[in-house]
Amino acid sequence: MAEHPASGSGRTLVFAGGLCGAAGVALSAAAAHLGGAFVATAASFLIMHAPVFLAVGLIGVNRVLRIGSLMLLVGLLLFSGDLLARDFLGSRLFPMSAPIGGTLLIAGWLVIAASALVHQRS
Repeated sequence: MAEHPASGSGRTLVFAGGLCGAAGVALSAAAAHLGGAFVATAASFLIMHAPVFLAVGLIGVNRVLRIGSLMLLVGLLLFSGDLLARDFLGSRLFPMSAPIGGTLLIAGWLVIAASALVHQRS
């Protein structure tokens, strides 16, 4: 059964989409003015994933799609967080955070693809 978009996870994903979009734009500006290849990469990842969170949060469709989106969100936080920590703090977020985040991003996209194969109950 599809969850109503105004539900908790729907609101959370829309909120995350808005924050990712805003952070992506702010970090793009920071990268342009301050430099930092990691900042630019993190900004690109944030901007490219923001619409996914907005769409899934608004349409809700099915639980598998929401799970894939949440996997994307966690992966994005780990991956981008590690890149930003490298440029702004001079150290990693924690060992293997970027590879774990990247793996979660890939897995999240695969779960989103698989959500298209889930039969919806009326």
